[in-house]
Amino acid sequence: MEALRQIERWPAPSAAAGVVTADGSTHVHGALATVFPLASVSKPVAALALLVAAEEGVVDLDGAAGPQGSTVRHLLAHASGLPFEGASPIAQPERRRIYSNEGFRVLGEHLARQAEMPFPDYVAAAVVEPLGIGLDPDGHPGSGMHGTLGDVLALATQLLEPTVVAGETLAEMTAVQFPGLSGVLPDYGRFDPLDWGLGVQLATPRPAWMGSRVSARAFGHFGGSGTFVWVDPERGVACAALADCPFGEWAKEAWPALSDAVLDEVFGG
Repeated sequence: MEALRQIERWPAPSAAAGVVTADGSTHVHGALATVFPLASVSKPVAALALLVAAEEGVVDLDGAAGPQGSTVRHLLAHASGLPFEGASPIAQPERRRIYSNEGFRVLGEHLARQAEMPFPDYVAAAVVEPLGIGLDPDGHPGSGMHGTLGDVLALATQLLEPTVVAGETLAEMTAVQFPGLSGVLPDYGRFDPLDWGLGVQLATPRPAWMGSRVSARAFGHFGGSGTFVWVDPERGVACAALADCPFGEWAKEAWPALSDAVLDEVFGG
């Protein structure tokens, strides 16, 4: 796929990008064997593990977790009131969409207690092993995982056509949680509303980083290490890119350009 060659112009020593489609086609380019830090692309992986745990009865999405009045659902949807970093809430649950790494740290501890096993071990058993990938789930549950492009594309494929969770569970993951909350998307500013699912950002309003051509049903996540993944179930396409260059102004231009070019190439300009 010619569009993927755009990563050769990125200001990154190493980069990899790929596209998967619902009909099973895969296109990749770049440093395919390189293990990259996923940064916040770890969050959809953690969320998928928690949804497996919910299906297994290990956790209750509406069970208490985190600050007073908060639940697993609030934490996954950045609606618990916890700040980006730090254990003290800065709002009541369900009042604001406060993007929170701390919330995912709390989720990791909660799942570990409920499952009576370390969080990375549960992720390995629930996600990594069933998908047959080499993703490393160690580190901070919301920002510390590592993997290759192939690992992230396997996740994207799973989010197009789930096998480790039921279709109904994926539908809940990608539905707006606590509609109408305003909030700040890191590096992009305030949105009212800022819609979020369970561990994924939703394309309503359409996030600039996903480009201009994804459908309103798209969802995904980006990370501060130069990583992103988005999934568009309406179009049956997912795209991911990994780079060893921290997020910056370059990404605000390069990511949407790549995403739009991918969809132009798949569906025609």
